[in-house]
Amino acid sequence: MREDEPPRLAGALLDPPRHVCAFFNSEDEEYRVLLPFIKDGFAVGHKAVHVVSPDRHDQHVDRLIAAGIDAADARRRGQLDIRSSTGAYLHGGRFNQDRMLQTFEKIASRREAIFPANRIVCQMEWAADHPSCIHDVIEFEARVNHLWSRHGDTVVCVYDLAKFSSDAVLDVTRTHPLIIVGGVIQRNPFFVPPDVFLRELRDRQPRSCACACAS
Repeated sequence: MREDEPPRLAGALLDPPRHVCAFFNSEDEEYRVLLPFIKDGFAVGHKAVHVVSPDRHDQHVDRLIAAGIDAADARRRGQLDIRSSTGAYLHGGRFNQDRMLQTFEKIASRREAIFPANRIVCQMEWAADHPSCIHDVIEFEARVNHLWSRHGDTVVCVYDLAKFSSDAVLDVTRTHPLIIVGGVIQRNPFFVPPDVFLRELRDRQPRSCACACAS
């Protein structure tokens, strides 16, 4: 692909905003869909930011290497940034939406001096392990649309369908303008503009507990 061509994911060119929820039934399906997108990003000089479940870090690197990506060299050059999902989202043992918005704003802003765009992949399994965080995660997914609408980055939020309730999957779906199901990407017909969705979410019921990391 050309450097000035929009990113391609799951066989489709992506127009902005590029905030994607990707639902998968297995890790093999996840990597089959995402690895070509990741590899293309390296080829055109985009920065890769991968927020990965801690227990999948080594396997993730192995998958990159098997796809022909020199992960060690990319990390040395600053083109590949692999972060722990629990370290990123649960800093200090708590999920703080405002802090995470600031983190993504810094990621989006800092790359502009060196890289033309970011390709961000976030494995969201940590949220399934901390059910008290689900409400905040869904609210965050809606809020972060304002941030990604200001930047040209592509952000893929990866959800394992077996680990989330049907209600959570429905709400996650409604917070992303693009969706991958069954390996196919499309403009999401169920997407709700963030301000509208946030009003609805806040009207449902009062939040009953703080989001904290279980010990």
